[in-house]
Parts: sequence; C-alpha cells; structure tokens
Amino acid sequence: MNGLIISALLLASGAMLLLLLVWREQKARRDVVHRLGKGEGAEKERLLREFGSSRLGQRSLNVDSETRLLLDRLGWRKSSRKSLFMVIQLGLPLLLALLVQVLLLFRDEPLTQPWIPMLFALGTGYLIPKRILASAVKKRQAQLAEDISSALPLLRILFEVGMMVEQALRVLATEGRHILPVLSDELHQLLQRVDAGLDLQSELRRTAELMDVDELTDCFVVLEQLAQQGGGAMASLLSMKKLLDERRVTNLQEKVSKMSAKMSIVMVAFLFPALLIVLAGPGFIAIVRAIGDMG
Repeated sequence: MNGLIISALLLASGAMLLLLLVWREQKARRDVVHRLGKGEGAEKERLLREFGSSRLGQRSLNVDSETRLLLDRLGWRKSSRKSLFMVIQLGLPLLLALLVQVLLLFRDEPLTQPWIPMLFALGTGYLIPKRILASAVKKRQAQLAEDISSALPLLRILFEVGMMVEQALRVLATEGRHILPVLSDELHQLLQRVDAGLDLQSELRRTAELMDVDELTDCFVVLEQLAQQGGGAMASLLSMKKLLDERRVTNLQEKVSKMSAKMSIVMVAFLFPALLIVLAGPGFIAIVRAIGDMG
C-alpha cells in the first residue's frame, strides 16, 4: 500500500510539474502573440502543427498507418487536425491510468497485482478514440454515397447548360454546401489541389481510391472520362443514376427483410408468453383447483 501511494504521488507530482512547465511556456507565447496582435486560434493551430511535425507525432502516425488512412477519409488531412487526434489518443490513456491509480488508493484492500487494471486502462484509452474514428468514417462514407445520388441530376443540369467538368465541380463545391455537405467538402479540397497545379483527372482518381466508396468511384470514373474525351456524359450519368436508385432500393429491401426477422424474434419473445397466459391460464387454474379439491 505504501508503494502504491508513493507511486501515485510521484505520478501526480510529475504531471503537475509538466503542466506547470507547459503553462509557463504557453503564457510566454501568449504574451508574444498578444504583442504581435494575432489571435489565440492561430496560436493553438500553430502549436498543433508543431506537435504534428515533431518526432513523437510523426512516429505515432507512421506506426499506425490505419489511423492516418481513417483521418484522411474523415477529412482531417491538415497537420493540425491530425495532431489534435494524436493528442487525444495519447492523452486519454494517461488520464484513465491516473484515474485508476486514484481509485486504487481509496480501496480498503490493496490488489495483489495493481498493474493489471493500469494496463487495461492504458489499452482501453488507446483504443477508444480509434473506434470512434472508425465509426465516424463509416457514417461519412454512407453520407457521401447519398450525396452522390443527389449530385448526379445536378451534374446533368450543369452539363446541359454547357459547363465543363471543372466548372461543374466548382459550382457543386460552392453552391451545394447545404444540399451536399460531405461531397462539397471533398470537392473543395480536390479543387484546392487542382488550383495548386495538379491534374484534375489524377486527383479524381486519387480521391476515389482514398474514400473507397463505390458510388463515388463510379461517378468520378465517368467524370474522368468526360474530362478526357469532352462529351457523351449524359447517357452515362443517367444510367448511373438508375443503377444507384436500384442499388438503394435493394439495400432498403434487405434492411426491411432483416427488420422483419428481428421483429419476429421480438414477437416470439414478448407475445408468446402473454398468449400462453391468456389461452392456457384458465386450464392451469382449473387443474390446480381440481387437485386442491382432491386433497
């Protein structure tokens, strides 16, 4: 117990010393930024960029390539956002470990192996942000598939009025933020790279491979062919719209069939006992009364 208390005090004192040093450094930087007349948002973003470019941040992203891919699919491609996620992923295990350490201090009987809950807290704190990130990526991919289905008629209208591929994509990126939130965000980042001098066709292919959404891949393949050939996209867009509608209807039918199976299980679990009581209850009562009269 004494060793556990000493380790907890050392951990708390080390954390307080680290927070004190960070606070003093941040105070000095805030004073400099205040004298220069810059905002605190730019200072926080700069600190996150510095952490992302540091050796610890680069090593964390290089070790876990799946996390880097998930961040790119979520749209967090700036170094400041990646650094923010790495701070959460590295800070949450330490916070949970400190919480477990504090809870162990208030136990009446000390554990024989106190390092087991510490390791469990560290592992859980490291995995929770990644699971939340994977769930957010799945939701964003589903929303992107719905945005593609809604964007195809708009693309046909824009092409019918004589716009080129890049012009139509710019209109969708600027005017479709409320209708197509996820797709407009992806198109905005894609067009930023095109404005920087990259090729539109290669960026369409790169974005489709990165997001890994079938509807987006099919749409960008048609747009890539249109940008290369310069015409003949109306029939392709129309057939793709019909294909996406049929795929959506098939998915809805599959969900309905699964829901009916689940509802049958619920019905059997909750309705069958009530039905048994209503139908067989009087018979059981009569049998019990008959047995009581015989006794």
